[in-house]
Amino acid sequence: MSRIGKAPITIPKGVTVDVKGTAVTVNGPKGTLTQAFNPAMSLELEDGLLTVKRPTDSRQHRSLHGLTRALINNMVVGVSDGFKKTMEIEGVGYRAEMSGQDLILNVGYSHPITFAPENGIEFTVENRGKTLIVSGADKQIVGEVCARIRKTRPPEPYKGKGIRYNNEVIRRKAGKAGKV
Repeated sequence: MSRIGKAPITIPKGVTVDVKGTAVTVNGPKGTLTQAFNPAMSLELEDGLLTVKRPTDSRQHRSLHGLTRALINNMVVGVSDGFKKTMEIEGVGYRAEMSGQDLILNVGYSHPITFAPENGIEFTVENRGKTLIVSGADKQIVGEVCARIRKTRPPEPYKGKGIRYNNEVIRRKAGKAGKV
């Protein structure tokens, strides 16, 4: 049996969960998230605990069991605490800055690259433009925005210049070997 799927989800104070058919809506201090799930999974809400049940032990239902529970838990955590990812910008002259709500990246191109925040996403620039924090309630959108930002200038293996995640390890390569 799925260990993740069996665990009940604790609903913190200030968060409300509405289950209507296959759609789940979670309201909290950081916003509102709604998502539809497979109708085979049944959701039971009682005494501040949300439990996900599956109808059979078939392979499909076992995989949906843990997935459904994890997605709902991410929604609850997102509207109560929020998610954030930290990115580092490395390179001479590479930096990020804010212009109102927009993020402007100067990463070695002839022009600056501008990112407008999506709905529910917030950018923060620290450490004189070398550290970027992307935060929001929806874990999936935070990850997508970070991936798009990293794609503008991925880290290269020789000097490590580029935009990378905070905990990302870049495999470094040796440069040209000198004449022997």
